[in-house]
Amino acid sequence: MAPVTTWPNAEAERLLADLVTHLGPQFPHAQALRRELHRHPDLSGAERPTAERLRHALPTLKPHRVADTGFLVRVGPPGPSIALRAELDGLPVAERTGVEWASANDAMHACGHDVHMAALWALLQAARHVELPVGLVGLFQPREEIQPCGAEDVVTSGLLAEQEVRAVIGGHVQPRVPAGVVSTGVGAVNAAADQFDITVHGQPGHSAYPHVALDPIPALAAIVLGLQELVGRTIDPIHPAVITVGRIHAGTAHNIIPESGSVQGVIRTMNEADRTHLHAAIRRLAEHTAAARGARAEVDIIVGDPMLNNDRRLVQFVDPLLTHLGLPVAHEPFRSCGADDFSHYSRIAPILMMFVGTGGPAGSGRHRVGLHHPTFLPPEESIRQLALALAAAYVGAAQLAR
Repeated sequence: MAPVTTWPNAEAERLLADLVTHLGPQFPHAQALRRELHRHPDLSGAERPTAERLRHALPTLKPHRVADTGFLVRVGPPGPSIALRAELDGLPVAERTGVEWASANDAMHACGHDVHMAALWALLQAARHVELPVGLVGLFQPREEIQPCGAEDVVTSGLLAEQEVRAVIGGHVQPRVPAGVVSTGVGAVNAAADQFDITVHGQPGHSAYPHVALDPIPALAAIVLGLQELVGRTIDPIHPAVITVGRIHAGTAHNIIPESGSVQGVIRTMNEADRTHLHAAIRRLAEHTAAARGARAEVDIIVGDPMLNNDRRLVQFVDPLLTHLGLPVAHEPFRSCGADDFSHYSRIAPILMMFVGTGGPAGSGRHRVGLHHPTFLPPEESIRQLALALAAAYVGAAQLAR
């Protein structure tokens, strides 16, 4: 992508330098806050204690409640603003990191949300001491990890429109990106993710008399095998797409032919036409496969998060600022079939998701344990790197918002 030749200008460099100067003293406090948040994670939908800790840590900023357990705060002048998001929720994972500040309950910040919150907190504190050109909205969002998701509720609440948000920025630690590297990239960086539930109905009976019953299990097994072929035989090979079967259930005993059986799974696509095609193909496969065996299939497609598409102009204005701060920008952007409800914010404004690396050196082929793993623990340097990346993104987005 061709660089913006007159960017960054002197004004942007001064603003970024001011933010960085005031960020420095915040990092020891951000580290302590991260440890407190890590020790006391809350599951999706029950994040009120986490939100309360953050509100107490931001005593001079007025909170606006959103999406039940979330909230936002604002720094800077009235009028247009840039929103920066951090997620509140932890995961139902039993932590095995062994650190003194490990989770004290049955949940865990195994996706790095503790780092995200601490980094955004540090930037908000720094921004209070800087003359900002546009507002900076700190959005602490609940329920990123589950459906119905928190981002959709934030969008429909109208609060971001009230704050005149002109762009939404997100940052996420990522062990598949080399440590210290920031990945942006134009276009789709995360997939759309939808769920499917398929139930096959037959006729129950005794296992000794299958001819007077209608066994749904062979039809269910044929559907599962057919699902594995849909991507490879109906989707363009250069388009990323994944169908995963996560659960199969049928029967109650060894010698009983069940009345029904079910399968649940996830569809991940990075092309909207492929998404539509696979929804129809799954329905057609299940219904026809069951009908060919005299059974009946019910198919329910639960539409989830859309694709996460990074805005071209935001990438053009943010990447040079990251480089200016000494944060290497990935030559090949990280893209995955993972999903993030951050994508919903594109309904109201341009969005940018940045992945801050915590993995092994570039080209080493080594990755630290992945997201959602019970030993995943981003280093505390990640707080500083993410806070700097958020500062650069705010400055770049602010230039476009004026």
